[in-house]
Amino acid sequence: MSDADILLTGFPGFLGSALLGRVLVRGDGPVACLVQPEYLETARRRAREITARVDGISDDAIRLYEGDITEPGLGLGEESLADVRELYHLAAVYDLAVDRDLAEAVNVRGTEHVLEFADGRDVERFHYVSTCYVSGRYDGVFTADHLQEGQSFNNHYEETKYRAEVAVQDRMDAGLPATVYRPAIVVGDSRTGETDKFDGPYYLLRLLLAQPEWLSVTFTLPDSSNAELNVVPRDYVVDAIASLSAREETVDEVYQLCDPAPLSVPRFVDVLAAAAGHRTVRLPTTKPVARMVSNRLPSSLPLAPATLDYLDHPTRYACPKTLQALEGSGIAVPPFESYVDRLVAYVVENPAVGDEPMV
Repeated sequence: MSDADILLTGFPGFLGSALLGRVLVRGDGPVACLVQPEYLETARRRAREITARVDGISDDAIRLYEGDITEPGLGLGEESLADVRELYHLAAVYDLAVDRDLAEAVNVRGTEHVLEFADGRDVERFHYVSTCYVSGRYDGVFTADHLQEGQSFNNHYEETKYRAEVAVQDRMDAGLPATVYRPAIVVGDSRTGETDKFDGPYYLLRLLLAQPEWLSVTFTLPDSSNAELNVVPRDYVVDAIASLSAREETVDEVYQLCDPAPLSVPRFVDVLAAAAGHRTVRLPTTKPVARMVSNRLPSSLPLAPATLDYLDHPTRYACPKTLQALEGSGIAVPPFESYVDRLVAYVVENPAVGDEPMV
């Protein structure tokens, strides 16, 4: 049995599970996956599904190791994984309402522990999945060349992901051969609609679906018409990472995985409502009033207050470097209108899916 020279964190999470399949399909592996003990059974099930789906891949292609990025040494105990030469770090708390202590422990200190692990094994390639929203509420166009701009943040998730990327880029400046990938808001698969968590834009959809088709009410804030909601489907994100991560010339680069032509917030809501078959009325209001109302909505009308900050988000995202790097690959962001019906259908057909993050 050959030793695993690739380590992936964030399995069996939404992005991690899909990316692991792409890495194995291109012939890399075996892959060691760091898994929290409480998710070990889920990880075993997903590993079996992946190996059964990929031709020519043995059950031994995915190695599961109990651990936790919040612990020094990743909580691996006696397992040293000394042969790891490439590392994909996806593990994080993806939750807009996460409290400061948890976000700090996982997103910041967890990333520092993974960087220390990589440094101790002299890895030849480090891949870090960040987020476009390290921008915080930057007022203007935010590119891959931006990071420390004195920006304010909507929540602890954004701030801690920002600090984690600063730590990664500091190591890159010191010589770590790394690539950073910044997805925008990730929604379900564009072909199947599949997702494992109904958060972010899904709150808007669930708010619509909980109301009568003949008349549904949505919020609009004073600056909503000038704001964009930049969403990308999971399959685009993992296809882009799989492609970019396999190339030597992408070392030391940052790639924003965003929609180069996103919809405005009002247009996004209209497209979502049309796909759901709902006639809507926009209720003009201020953010404090909208926040107060959302806090008092019954569970049958879900709208997380943290979502409201993205209805007047001042930042626009550009990705010229990504477009150039992926030119000719066939990998591109599909228009939201082309797959929104599949997202809606998946929500309708899978009401048991919740909004709790994997932590």
